[in-house]
Amino acid sequence: MNSDVARKKTFLLCGHAQSGKTSLTEAILFKCKAISRLGRVDDETSTSDYEDDEKERKSSINLSVLNCTWRRDFLQFIDVPGYLDFVGEIVAGSRAADFAVIVVDAVEGVGVGTEKAWDILRKENIPCLFFINKLDKENVDFQGIVQDIKESLTKKIVVLGYENNSERINLLHDKDKNVSLYNEMVEAIAESDDKLLEKYLETGKIEEKEVNPALKKAVMNCQVFPVIGGVAVSEKGIETLLELIEEIMPSVGEAIPRNSEDISGKKVIIEAKVQDPFCAQVFKTMVDPFVGQLTIFRVFSGTLNSNTEFFNVSKDTKEKFGQLYFLQGKQQIAQEAVCAGDIAAVAKLKDAQSQDTLCAASRPVLFKALEFPAPAYSASVKPKTRQDEDKISSALARLTSEDLTCHTSRDAQTKELIISGMGELHIHVIIERMKRKYHADVELGTPKVPYFETITKSVEVSHKYKKQTGGRGQYGDVSIKVSPLARGKKFEFVNKIVGGAIPRNFIPSVEKGIKNAMKQGFLAGYPITDIQVSLFDGSYHPVDSSDMAFQIAASMALKKAFDQAGSIFLEPIMNVEIVSPGEFMGQITGDINSRRGKIMGMEIKGKNEVVKAQVPLAEMFKYTSDLRSVTGGRGSYSMSFAHYEAVPSRIAQGIIEESKKIKQAEHV
Repeated sequence: MNSDVARKKTFLLCGHAQSGKTSLTEAILFKCKAISRLGRVDDETSTSDYEDDEKERKSSINLSVLNCTWRRDFLQFIDVPGYLDFVGEIVAGSRAADFAVIVVDAVEGVGVGTEKAWDILRKENIPCLFFINKLDKENVDFQGIVQDIKESLTKKIVVLGYENNSERINLLHDKDKNVSLYNEMVEAIAESDDKLLEKYLETGKIEEKEVNPALKKAVMNCQVFPVIGGVAVSEKGIETLLELIEEIMPSVGEAIPRNSEDISGKKVIIEAKVQDPFCAQVFKTMVDPFVGQLTIFRVFSGTLNSNTEFFNVSKDTKEKFGQLYFLQGKQQIAQEAVCAGDIAAVAKLKDAQSQDTLCAASRPVLFKALEFPAPAYSASVKPKTRQDEDKISSALARLTSEDLTCHTSRDAQTKELIISGMGELHIHVIIERMKRKYHADVELGTPKVPYFETITKSVEVSHKYKKQTGGRGQYGDVSIKVSPLARGKKFEFVNKIVGGAIPRNFIPSVEKGIKNAMKQGFLAGYPITDIQVSLFDGSYHPVDSSDMAFQIAASMALKKAFDQAGSIFLEPIMNVEIVSPGEFMGQITGDINSRRGKIMGMEIKGKNEVVKAQVPLAEMFKYTSDLRSVTGGRGSYSMSFAHYEAVPSRIAQGIIEESKKIKQAEHV
């Protein structure tokens, strides 16, 4: 156990997909002699991409925790995916990190994954360092990429060095190699501190001994974001990166203290002190094929020994830790104890889940929950066999506990099992894992739209159900008035029988028959809603009338009413909020109009614009992919239920035709 918080660094490694994050991970581990062989993504030998689907896709899907030692510093870092479908891994990893290294492709520049990571890191106010990768590629313009970062993300950046095939520069160690870059660095440092700026304006310089402390302070306060360049696959720039991490990025002991609350809701500041009571937060759970569920947590204060008891504040339960581990990709390295600043894992905890706060019982505190983006893409899930049906629930329960951006639900109306995630790729990865890990094979489909049927005008109808079969017959006679109700009122039954036209004991039978018919619908088998049914007359037979006879008479009377009362479909309308750079707004609004949507308003939000609209749910199932295509991946949206509206007649006819096809197929 390393208890010196001044010699620990914990950071996030992030950036757009294919920018070289995993290659940089390998280079850092190899340079620090944590691994003896430099793994490669293309060879499926990297330390952090160890799942079968990551090897097949040659791209990260899960976050991966790594560790190594550089000189006197113990480094723990988290390699996270760059694809937007797996953005939840960045959110989770950001809670465990004190700073971030953002990888930018020297050829492609700032990608949408870089922008998304930057937005998440800024929300958490996390210091960042940029590593421009692939400087060995032809026609690379290093300064052009620096300018791209300035224009796309922040102007508060300063170049501190780079290494390519011909030269290596680290301005903290050798200012004479590039005087102009050094002067730019000094100016940026001066602007971050009023006293230094005053001195710089008076003398035109800052003493060398003042540069590093001032730079470190500016970086920690997010006033300056350093930039370096290199080539991860050939280890160029790795030593410079590690030197900068050592010299100017915050240690665990220097990082901003964490905010929490005690059980009364009072704010408590948690400092990274080994001697303080233990507290930690779970930021990820995953299932290991050999040890079962692994709970991964960041220790914010105190010390924790293996095989000791702790208090789960989030669940209000006590539980015991078993063997503690450090992680090196899929490898688990046993530890007798862990302490402030460490990222550790433990197997087979009974109750602990992602986001839970774990503490010593002597100081129960609670860390705020992480804000994960809402799922934007949904699909229906159907088992391929009866054996698969038995496995689906447990498989999805485990997978959704690992990934808090994946949700499942059962639609009460359509009875479909719905799986929701960040995009089509995300859902397909979940389904592949269900099959590979849990042997549950399913079919994906487009969810059914939960339509309703209703009426537009009032009608009065009567129906007599009379059946004689030789013995006791069946007789029920009802007269009802069916009227439309306001949206959302669902159903009202009014008994207006006087004089005993229908005996009191058969009145509930009439209501039951109406309700049963409403569940089935008459236009295309969708439930009926927003109607009032008044029972005002009828007749009965002293021998042949029965509960069932009045149920049948009532349901057939309702069908007759629907034929006369201007029946229509109702469809769910969703509130949709789309966030995108302004340059795409024309295409976005045009697309919304083509989906039968209504633009409700627009506003500016930082560097983006926001469109608020209402769109039928039926038009939104493929919107995630379409929006990414239109905006180059820079657009995102959220959606919530607004209300129900009548379906246009031409679309209603299509719903009826589709229902007929399904019924015909079922009878073949």
